[in-house]
Order: sequence, then structure tokens, then C-alpha cells
Amino acid sequence: MDRPAYLLEFEKPLRELEKQLDALHQQSLENNIDMSKELATIETKIDSTKRDIYTNLTPWQRVQVARHPKRPYALDYVNALCVDFQELHGDRQFNDDRALVGGTAFFEGQPIMIIAQQKGRDTRENILRNFGMPQPEGYRKALRLMKLAEKFNLPVITFIDTPGAYPGVESEARHVSEAIAVNLREMAMLKVPSVAIIVGEGGSGGALGIGVTDRVLIFENAYYSVISPEGCAAILWKDRVHAPKAAAALKLNAANLKELKVVDDVIPEPLGGAHNDPSAAAAALKKVLVRHLKNLTGKKTDELLDERYERYRALGEYTEAASAK
Repeated sequence: MDRPAYLLEFEKPLRELEKQLDALHQQSLENNIDMSKELATIETKIDSTKRDIYTNLTPWQRVQVARHPKRPYALDYVNALCVDFQELHGDRQFNDDRALVGGTAFFEGQPIMIIAQQKGRDTRENILRNFGMPQPEGYRKALRLMKLAEKFNLPVITFIDTPGAYPGVESEARHVSEAIAVNLREMAMLKVPSVAIIVGEGGSGGALGIGVTDRVLIFENAYYSVISPEGCAAILWKDRVHAPKAAAALKLNAANLKELKVVDDVIPEPLGGAHNDPSAAAAALKKVLVRHLKNLTGKKTDELLDERYERYRALGEYTEAASAK
């Protein structure tokens, strides 16, 4: 039986049971002994252990699942759900950032504009994609494509999956913070429907630079945060070892974000994470995306802009109550 090469720490008890199952199965074949009862017992234990582990993940464990190297990336979903994707390149000012890709496609027969942060599968591709960390030209390319979508009345679908914008000297020299800030302003005023999908990591302003949309969807094991757990731990506790504590405090997981109304919908994942069944994950995304797009495309421009304004003005609202004396 094939097993994933990449193993998360909390998955070790499950993997030990799977090794026992393999050994018992091999012993049954070699000695021609009927061990169906013993095999069934272990299989039942594997199923219950798997369900127990993956339905009770801590915030930090969900962050680890979101970073799993076998997890489907943006272009995997684009290829699974869309047809005739035509990638468009360059920001018309400096360069073509391969960490952020975009172009036109058809989704359920409807023409759309896709903007996506893309990571690499191996070292070579990660270098090409800059580990999914866009530079200023990536955000300026995204803005160019949004304006193109507005011109031709195409809904904008963005896929968020980045640890953050690239923080290097070259990126800062070309004003990455200004590029992100301009996107925030322009996306708030975009005259076409827009949906953001957080498929893995949603880190800081790097994620927000393509995330100011009418609807924000998030996969069950993805996260969306102002800072990474490690960065938060380094600031507050002076040690990255406290990342699990930071992950819990940041309320960065899907359920917390839905409760706080930062995201509008949570996309369920197959048991064990999207990487265990990418086709099922894509099907779940399709179902949710069709519903939200259908709702948005029927709205007039003024209604769309007013609702978007109200959505973001409401974030962070709180009430004060007088304490009992």
C-alpha cells in the first residue's frame, strides 16, 4: 500500500497503524493464512483514528496542513474547474512576476478573469515562483488584469496562497507596500463582481493585495492572518517555538474567521486534507463558487459597491458594556 512520503508530526500514530496493516497483509500472503478478521480490526482502528485526528486539529496543526507540499495549488484548481485558461503576462512597467499568475478562462460557460498566487512543487519551480511570494510587479500585474476585467465586464476570481509578499531589498526598492495599498483601494472600487478563495496560506498584506473582494471563501484547513504564527511568536515571545500558542491566539483558522465574518464561506475538505483527494476538494470548491457567483452576477454596480463598502466597514466592529460595580 502506497503511503505519502511527507509525514506531519500528528500523523505518526496513524502511520504506525498503517505499517501494522501492511505487515499483517504481507504475512497473510506469504504464509497463505486467512487473517481477514485481524485486518478488518486494524482497518476499523485506522478509520476511527483518522477521524479522531482530523476532526480535532489544533490551529497550529491546521497551519501545517495548509503548508503541506502535496496540497493542491491555485493552478491545480484552475485546471480542474476551468477551460481555455489563457495566461496573460507582465505588469507593463518592470517585469513578469511568476509568483502571481493571471488570465482569462471559462468557468461553467461564463468568461472570468483569474488572478492567482502560485507556489512551486520542487526547488526549481519554487525558485521560478519565488516560493509563492509576489513582488511589486506581481501586484501591478494583478491590478492591470482587474482593470481589463472591468473593461470587458468579467467577474474576477482570485486564489490566495502565499506566506506573504516578498520582503527583499529589491522588492522594497520597487515599493511593494505602495503596490499592495493601491490594489486595496482599487479593488474596493472595482465595478465587477469579485471572489477570493484562500486555498492554503493567506499571509499578511501579501494575501490582502488580491483579497479585497465581494466574497471571501476559505478551505477548511487554510488560514488567513495578519502575520505568520512564527513571526507573531518571535515578536511576542522572542522565540519561534511558541508558534502553536500564537496560532491559537491569532484566530487564523477557517471556523474562527467565519465566526468573525472575515470570510463568507468555508469550503469542506476531504478527511485528512485536500491533498488526500484533490478531485473532491475541487468539486467542493466548484459547488460553493457557483452559488456565490450566481448571487453576485445578478447585482447592479451600485448595489455591488454599496454591499462591498458595508462588508469591509463592518469588520472589527465591537460593542462596549459597562462593567458591574
